[in-house]
Amino acid sequence: MKPVKSGSIEEMFNTISSKYDLLNDMFSFGLHRLWKRKLLNILNPTYGEKWVDLCCGTGDMSILLAQYMKCSENIIGIDSASKALSVAKKRSKKKYSSIEWINVDALKTNLPSNQFDGLLMAYGLRNLASYDFGLKEACRILKTGGRAGILDFRSFDGYSIQGLFQKIYLSFYVVPIASFFGLGKEYSYIKKSLEQFPSGSKQIHLALMAGFKKAEYKKIAMGQMGILLLEA
Repeated sequence: MKPVKSGSIEEMFNTISSKYDLLNDMFSFGLHRLWKRKLLNILNPTYGEKWVDLCCGTGDMSILLAQYMKCSENIIGIDSASKALSVAKKRSKKKYSSIEWINVDALKTNLPSNQFDGLLMAYGLRNLASYDFGLKEACRILKTGGRAGILDFRSFDGYSIQGLFQKIYLSFYVVPIASFFGLGKEYSYIKKSLEQFPSGSKQIHLALMAGFKKAEYKKIAMGQMGILLLEA
């Protein structure tokens, strides 16, 4: 898969950046915070480690990471959407000013190789122009033994009750609410993006092909979300 859609995704996230956090809370009933905290509990970042948050958006995952480690130093948030990063910078200005925000494509971060102890990506892999290139870049910048956690919607193969629920939820809850804020077109993209998003087993295969030594997939949120756990 070649990186061909990054420009349109960047434009979309710039458009929704001012309402992104509010809508995330509404769509998940605030539970996305628990899922992100669960990701951190599994990875257990520790003080002094160097971490990167790819596709950081408006910065909530990076800030949660800083809270978890009780330090905002050695944290870098990366996103290609400049307006989303502007929101992140404002949110972190008072208590988490040491977080470094970089406006660059996650497929080509220009960061040194073997640099980070850990890597996070919350709802970002699905939006990359290439899952392969994104995983390879993630593996490249991690130290040997470095760990990564990727949180996203779960993709379903074939027919299932869970898959049907997901489609109903997106079509009759997410999109109508987003439309009320004038963002229906942007949020209808989620359902479309899941059509080609690989299942957990396929994500494991892609990660191992990208160079990771270990890969594991955990289902959470009653099977609606998944966490891909990796070791470089």
